[in-house]
Amino acid sequence: MSFPLLTATAALPAIGAIATAAVPAARRNAAKWLALLVSLATLALAIAVLIRFDPDGDRYQLTESHAWIADFGVRYELGVDGIAVALIALTALLIPFIILAGWHDADPLETGSRRWRPTQGFFALILAVEAMVILSFEATDVFLFYIFFEAMLIPMYFLIGGFGDRAHEHGEEAASTQRSYAAVKFLLYNLAGGLIMLAAVIGLYVVAGNFSLQEIAEARANGSLDMATSTERWLFLGFFFAFAVKAPLWPLHTWLPNAMGEATAPVAVLITAVVDKVGTFAMLRFCLQLFPEASKWATPVILVLALISIIYGALLAVGQRDIKRLVAYASISHFGFIVMGIFAMTSQGQSGATLYMVNHGISTAALMLVAGFLISRRGSRLIADYGGVQKVAPVLAGTFLIGGLATLSLPGLAPFVSEFLVLVGTFTRYPAIGIIATFGIVLAALYTLVLYQRTMTGPVKPEVSAMPDLRVRELVVVAPLVALLIFLGVYPKPVTDIVNPAVQQTMSDVQKTDPQPEVEAAK
Repeated sequence: MSFPLLTATAALPAIGAIATAAVPAARRNAAKWLALLVSLATLALAIAVLIRFDPDGDRYQLTESHAWIADFGVRYELGVDGIAVALIALTALLIPFIILAGWHDADPLETGSRRWRPTQGFFALILAVEAMVILSFEATDVFLFYIFFEAMLIPMYFLIGGFGDRAHEHGEEAASTQRSYAAVKFLLYNLAGGLIMLAAVIGLYVVAGNFSLQEIAEARANGSLDMATSTERWLFLGFFFAFAVKAPLWPLHTWLPNAMGEATAPVAVLITAVVDKVGTFAMLRFCLQLFPEASKWATPVILVLALISIIYGALLAVGQRDIKRLVAYASISHFGFIVMGIFAMTSQGQSGATLYMVNHGISTAALMLVAGFLISRRGSRLIADYGGVQKVAPVLAGTFLIGGLATLSLPGLAPFVSEFLVLVGTFTRYPAIGIIATFGIVLAALYTLVLYQRTMTGPVKPEVSAMPDLRVRELVVVAPLVALLIFLGVYPKPVTDIVNPAVQQTMSDVQKTDPQPEVEAAK
């Protein structure tokens, strides 16, 4: 029996979470180092998955299948395609940086505080989320996917509500109230989506007789499973609703600014760069593969929702006073681009959307983590409380600028390539949607450059005059992310070579081909 590499990649952080939580409270530093070492070992396993994956091989590779709940046709089935491999690598890459960036976020609060912050619990919860996200990317049994899709909400709830941002303009009591509100809102929105999806999962089992993604997709393709049109559409809507909440897509997005604003910066990165990617990934893997006709039927409405997300998110980002909420609304705009690329039903659009998931994860991590370092120094999230930072902390300001330029998709940085592919892929089939979406780029330049101008330039405010520059630990977090943004901006081929075959197979599932350009015959 071959080594179960996929199981090991998910099991290691799960075991590490239990071990980290068991570390005595008096040895909190040991818990930090244990979590970091486990995350690095998980990254090594993810690299092994990347190396063993053959982009030109079978669609699902490194597969594992074992009986689990036989009476209900539930199996422990794992397998990865190129899209899943890229996102597993992204997840495993970001978690060590998240842990390093949050090294002191769960340290005990000042004497007299009524809040208890178990350091080992903070890092154990991060590893638990990593395990569940990786299993969600690997699962090819629909019921197995659903379990971990929902289970990841519990550790995220405690990370948001129990370890929120300390910087609050109205003091600790108000901060605690806001954290609780954000955590509950996050949980309720996602639980509502999950309950609707559960009904659709049960309906799928009634129709198909099993939960195996590969078996159901093959039966759909060869005609042995014929769903009624209305049935397929209702099932599609059940799945899509849950994924749209997780993504998040307008108008189901309102939990994200609260969650990111009240969470610590590393947890905010965990939300938008890791957890939310499960929603857009699942649109590609489950919606398009299981319900191809319903996906095409819903495409016009979904594209309009994605377009609203792009413009609405960018407009609200322009008007934000809070740095972290600005990044949250910018992410809503970016997720609109990702969803638009998926449902443009072109190879350029879907390749760009997949590449966008990876690049957005890296760029958002770079920007939000540097913003977190900035906020921890000043103790405020308000843009108006800053000014002239580049004169006293030039390295911090420079990395903040690179993260911001990546957010606005500057040519030469990674997000530009993915955003360009999404717009090209959309324009070839839906030119009006593609043209309007371009205004999102203009707004991104506005909110990014205004943010930098107001915080980093101008006269040095007295409160930031003694602000220290990035420390060694913070440089270790930021420098690799900046290097990746530049490398993938210049040379995205390593990622596109992995994801393109999977995108072509997805296009085949929905029986779509790229529109041919209309070229006037030469006279």
